[in-house]
Amino acid sequence: MLVPDTPNLLDQLLPDRHPQADFFICDVADAVLKDLMPSMEHPFYALSKKPDTAIRRYEHEGKWLEVVPSVKGQATIYDKDILIYVVSQIMHKLNRGEQVERRLRFNPRDLLIFVNRGTGGKDYGAFCEAIDRLMGTVIKTNITTSGSDADLPMGDEERLGWFHLIEKAHIQRKNNADDGRIMWAEIEISEWIFNSIRRKSVLTLHRDYFRLRKPIERRVYEIARKMCGSQTSFEIGLNKLLKRTGARTELKRFRHTLKEIATHNHLPDYLVMFDEERDVVVFQSRGTVVSVSGKDRPEISDLKPDTYERARAAAPGWDVRVLEQEWRAWAGKVPKSADAAFVGFCKKRFAEKGRP
Repeated sequence: MLVPDTPNLLDQLLPDRHPQADFFICDVADAVLKDLMPSMEHPFYALSKKPDTAIRRYEHEGKWLEVVPSVKGQATIYDKDILIYVVSQIMHKLNRGEQVERRLRFNPRDLLIFVNRGTGGKDYGAFCEAIDRLMGTVIKTNITTSGSDADLPMGDEERLGWFHLIEKAHIQRKNNADDGRIMWAEIEISEWIFNSIRRKSVLTLHRDYFRLRKPIERRVYEIARKMCGSQTSFEIGLNKLLKRTGARTELKRFRHTLKEIATHNHLPDYLVMFDEERDVVVFQSRGTVVSVSGKDRPEISDLKPDTYERARAAAPGWDVRVLEQEWRAWAGKVPKSADAAFVGFCKKRFAEKGRP
């Protein structure tokens, strides 16, 4: 078995352009498919930056979907960053008990910082091009996300749905702006995706997801995140993993790619090991994914916004959202003051381990 090495981890990642930015939640399409088809991974997004206009179809146990790109190409895994941001914000509001809807207005600069992009004119231009592809890509499927079986077809009937990943979009920008900066953007996601948010069918991603350099690395991490989750380990045959990535490459080349990933061992949350004799990839948890589904987990209230600033001061260099997950899973009971308890947890962590 090819066992991963660790010294080059940071060297393999993109620089953290905005180290003070918060990371919150989540994955969209993969989480939906996890909820409906636990044993299958369907790639919604192209892994190439070159325009991909080919129609793709995926099937599993009677469920199927077709991805139909526009003339500008299928939405890419980098375009998906926009949906991750939008769904993260909607989920955050939903978890705070706020009213949510399919439309979200935001400052694109916040999004660019969130996904570890630059904030220059070319980055705003790329943002607009990504919206083109997300709106142009049509998903045709018999998968439903309404959460209710009361009105589903019976017997030999089948319900089909067509939707765009983004239904509508608007931007506001100043005339003749040299830097291309957009004052605000408003995006309306599809009802299909919105239903999955309301059902909280989402996954938490590590912040370093946006620092992975190659599309295939992001895809492999997503699959590991979904299939391994918070388990100790999970293994999958190389050929099956290739199919789930949606990568258009030969198995021989894909094998070489996985060996490289295993050698550098730079994916967040999981170690990657490659068993050459069995042609199997093994994902092993680094222990950074915290399961929050246990029944014994105390229901601790949401923290105040300024608590995160106090937490950053208490634990410089740490991702306070990750620390919050660990603290909530660790807490044995509901504290009198959740905010004070969390800041105390951060102080203790920093005193014990210093900077990460």
